[in-house]
Amino acid sequence: MSQTVPSTSEVSAEDFEFIRQQVHSFIRNDVVPRENEIMRTDRIPDDLRAAAAEMGLFGYAIPSEWGGIGLDLTQDVELAMEFGYTALSLRSMFGTNNGIAGQVLVGFGTDAQRKQWLERIASGEVVASFALTEPGAGSNPAGLRTRARRDGPADDADWVIDGQKQYITNAPLADLFVVFARTADPQPGNPGIAVFLVPADTPGITVGPKDAKMGQEGASTSDVAFDGVRVPAGALVGGEEAAGYKAAMTSLARGRVHIAALSVGTAQRALDESVSYAAQNTQGGQRIGDFQLVQAHLADMATGVLAGRAMVRETARAYVEGTDRRIAPSAVKLFCTEMVGKVADLAVQVHGGAGYMREIPVERIYRDVRLLRLYEGTSEIQRLIVGGGLVRAAVAQQ
Repeated sequence: MSQTVPSTSEVSAEDFEFIRQQVHSFIRNDVVPRENEIMRTDRIPDDLRAAAAEMGLFGYAIPSEWGGIGLDLTQDVELAMEFGYTALSLRSMFGTNNGIAGQVLVGFGTDAQRKQWLERIASGEVVASFALTEPGAGSNPAGLRTRARRDGPADDADWVIDGQKQYITNAPLADLFVVFARTADPQPGNPGIAVFLVPADTPGITVGPKDAKMGQEGASTSDVAFDGVRVPAGALVGGEEAAGYKAAMTSLARGRVHIAALSVGTAQRALDESVSYAAQNTQGGQRIGDFQLVQAHLADMATGVLAGRAMVRETARAYVEGTDRRIAPSAVKLFCTEMVGKVADLAVQVHGGAGYMREIPVERIYRDVRLLRLYEGTSEIQRLIVGGGLVRAAVAQQ
């Protein structure tokens, strides 16, 4: 099996700060003014997509050897906090390429698989889609029912995939599906899950209609059905079945830190909007920011943002160093996604009736952030991972 690529940055602190400033400017000057356009049309404008590709945002977390920029997770989270400042659908456009789909290839793919796909993923030529979730199996991959079977006795026999996936991000736009499927019944120490690289134009794939969602307009999700989908032996990620479950867990853990950082960026935006509104608007002739209860709301919001930012940075550091790649990612995802939900709610409260009006930023934020507590592992799953991990560690020390 291919060895996991070390999480070390290829970009100096000085060069990264230039990249971060470029992203900051792009988000604030080019994307924020068009948020309502994105919301009304339910799509990212072509010129913004082209600009993101030109900046290398489809491959910033992919090593330069494979056409990316080569940022590590400590730098990734800094960009994620910038992306979170605007419509979350922008990040969704290239997030899977850099994150849970791209990282499966970076960490577990064979050299041939990386050579075939990663450069095109990093450039944005290929949109990768992470096909894990399905009816009855979301936050816990062990419940997968999609099956893959060998068709023939030889080691180079094709695989045939059958099953149904659900809520798959970028599925309507995807060129490549990174598909998780069961190849055997689970056994102690072997969940029987493998990962396959399946081009979207492979016969037998049916992509359902674009889902109508509560928020995150501009981000595309849909069901994907696999009916006798045949792929060659070389489509098996890592060249062996055992890579699958580890790939899923590793990619999800890294992605949870990214989602936490995204949450911090969105909470910062909600706070900024609320402070600005409180400083400029009056009630009964008095500036609402002078009311102590409004100040208390702003203080609670600011405290959450500060705590979340510090926690994200510390967790990313521990992940890169390899000292904690399981408990801390779940803890930070739990804290920050719950925090941004509370901040968004308080932001609407500070705005009063205006906060309930469509095309006011905090109204969109309120809807957008609700998903963050669900995908890449629900808050409930994160609590189980953290609590169970702490108990197992204590038992092991006895």
